[in-house]
Amino acid sequence: MANVSLDFQFTSSINKVWNALTDSDTLAKWIMENNFKPVVGHKCQFRNPQWNLVVDCEVLVVDEPNTLSYTWVGGPIDTIVTWTLREEDGTTYLHLEQTGFEKEDQAFNGAKYGWANMVEELKKVLA
Repeated sequence: MANVSLDFQFTSSINKVWNALTDSDTLAKWIMENNFKPVVGHKCQFRNPQWNLVVDCEVLVVDEPNTLSYTWVGGPIDTIVTWTLREEDGTTYLHLEQTGFEKEDQAFNGAKYGWANMVEELKKVLA
């Protein structure tokens, strides 16, 4: 098994970053169109019509503002995404763990590259 593990830092408050991870309208600005709700058991989709991509999700963990976890299933990918947040000295640390990849293949590398790019968009949204 292979896991994507990425760390990011923001000068925004932990609550502002949490909101960007859990508010459907804000998520649409940096990930994809969606019908996400931060409610355990909620089933939703992230959609990118441009790429003909639909990702099915089910919310697994909501521990505001520290942990958010959901399934991420689309195409060859059947994984779990977990965001972990902590705030220290005015900096919010955001850790992304995407687990369940069979190996470090195209899907794994695509996810790693994709999340890094999307978080760059998130930085703009938070600015």
